[in-house]
Amino acid sequence: MMTRVWTTLAVIAIVAAAVLYSGCSEQKADIVDTAVSAGTFNTLATALTEAGLVDVLKGEGPFTVFAPTDDAFAKLPEGTVEMLLEPENVEQLRTILTYHVVAGQVMAEDVVGLDTATTVSGQRLDITVDGGNVMVDKAMVTQTDIEATNGVIHVVDSVLMPATGTIVEVAEKAGSFGTLLTAVEAAGLKDVLMGEGPFTVFAPTDDAFAALPAGTVESLLKPANLEKLQTILTYHVVSGRVYSDAVLEMEMVKTLADMEAAVSVMDGKVMIGEAGVVKTDIEATNGVIHVIDAVMLPPE
Repeated sequence: MMTRVWTTLAVIAIVAAAVLYSGCSEQKADIVDTAVSAGTFNTLATALTEAGLVDVLKGEGPFTVFAPTDDAFAKLPEGTVEMLLEPENVEQLRTILTYHVVAGQVMAEDVVGLDTATTVSGQRLDITVDGGNVMVDKAMVTQTDIEATNGVIHVVDSVLMPATGTIVEVAEKAGSFGTLLTAVEAAGLKDVLMGEGPFTVFAPTDDAFAALPAGTVESLLKPANLEKLQTILTYHVVSGRVYSDAVLEMEMVKTLADMEAAVSVMDGKVMIGEAGVVKTDIEATNGVIHVIDAVMLPPE
């Protein structure tokens, strides 16, 4: 009888030791080591190294990483990865990689409850649920909740591509802000809006400028009216990256002209001063653009 008891205790001890050993062997690693050990994120690991972000993602965090697989990188146009890995493109590479990272640990059950997520790059990801699929921008989430010591990894099947132009470059590409861009250059503000920022610009279209009284634009572009032009333009700019949902929560926005513009909703349309907002949340590397249908004239 005593022998049987000791035998049973010995088996329990062996099982307990095996469980403890198993637990130790499966201890979580940080995000980078977890990705490397998976064996399907080699391109991502190389890119993180070239961008100088390995130490960041091995840091305390926590971070949530939407991690593209090697196959996801292979879907990019031929030569894209090689181009991004060139030393002269390191800033662009960092922008792309940090666009895949969200501060904090956001598990899958929380992700599906979000419409957007602000990334470490400053730009936002769009999150949608389509049937049983979760989409982050245009990438599908294929695996979730891979836990690490400093955060969590969700696997995506495509590389997420952020906006790559500054506010000025995005406006130039749009083709409907010619007068605004001319005024910005005449006012000496082009370098500012191509700078680090971030800024939020309420951008009047060419039609908005055309609606001003005849001769107004021509008058403002004269060197003698430089200060007035600068005041009008900076009245359309807010410091920081302020998305449309945040604007809706405000009653006033403080502009770079050191004056406030009122925020209101009239007949379902968001108004900034007397201007209606017609398009929102156009991303740029250094901020966000909201399109408005009238030029905002600051109070005298």
